[in-house]
Amino acid sequence: AGVGKSSLVHLLCQNQVLGNPSWTVGCSVDVRIHDYKEGTPEEKTYYIELWDVGGSVGSATSVKSTRAVFYNLLNGIILVHDLTNKKSSQNLYRWSLEALNRDVAPTGVLVTNGDYDREQFADNQIPLLVIGTKLDQIPETKRNEVLSRTAFLAEDFNAEEINLDCTNPRYLAAGSSNAVKLSRFFDKVIEKRYFLRDGNQVCHFS
Repeated sequence: AGVGKSSLVHLLCQNQVLGNPSWTVGCSVDVRIHDYKEGTPEEKTYYIELWDVGGSVGSATSVKSTRAVFYNLLNGIILVHDLTNKKSSQNLYRWSLEALNRDVAPTGVLVTNGDYDREQFADNQIPLLVIGTKLDQIPETKRNEVLSRTAFLAEDFNAEEINLDCTNPRYLAAGSSNAVKLSRFFDKVIEKRYFLRDGNQVCHFS
């Protein structure tokens, strides 16, 4: 909760800063237009739904079972964490396992590195992207230390990493490294949804 998911989704879908973000209850949905394989002969426009799932933890299993409804038939996961909050970053391990339906713990989200087993993600076929928010709130003197620590997250999840300030669209400016990473992620999401890979063959279902 409070890491900036709604602000991020608004920026991704509307290319605008969300002026007055409020707490997300349940789930809200927005749509992004994405050009698959932009600039190639295979380019095609798709609509991508982004489901902004509320981050309330709660102590009852009913909270998790309610969230599980939003994880059905997902084709990609964006794991969002607050760069100014180390606990937020650690919690991504539990959130990811919950979304992938591999969280066997009865309740709670917090985990320590000692509880984490990288093998749980070895055979994952769902595209993952790790996004750190509130980059602007980290003092310059501590920025390298924080980004070095969070870089291990992306490595653990076998995912690319984007760090940004959701109040500044320039972090996702066209042609930037962040924009390229984001485009690659959405290409993978589309392939997960619409394509079946069999060896070197890619079969399209329409």
